[in-house]
Amino acid sequence: MTTVDPVAPGPVRLVLLRVAYLLVGGGLALVRWPVLLVSGTEFTLDEGALNAMLAALSLLSLAGLWRPLAMLPLLLFELLWKAIWLMHVAIPQLMAGSVREGTPETLFACAFAVPVLLFVPWDYVWRRYVRSAPPAA
Repeated sequence: MTTVDPVAPGPVRLVLLRVAYLLVGGGLALVRWPVLLVSGTEFTLDEGALNAMLAALSLLSLAGLWRPLAMLPLLLFELLWKAIWLMHVAIPQLMAGSVREGTPETLFACAFAVPVLLFVPWDYVWRRYVRSAPPAA
């Protein structure tokens, strides 16, 4: 691998990245935190784990407002889990004509990945995470 010092994205791209963090973090905060904070709410093990992880993701995403490049792997995680879910859960259900409960709601949530996909500085991601040499131990 070659040592490539990636040039940071310009100010417009950084603003778009912050919009992406606000979309992800703000959206999750509006949806997940009220559910977690309501006393007496009982969750199954999976529901509790999902709500806790997405609440944590909301906090870390909001941290991206201050450190957009440092938190970039978080947006990549967001895009990857949604892409994997679409390929291995939603599309097979749609093709089989047997859409299960909760799938339409999650498909709607996945639609918010589109602006994130557009706002990520892919040239920077390529240079920073693929082309650059690993850091010295």
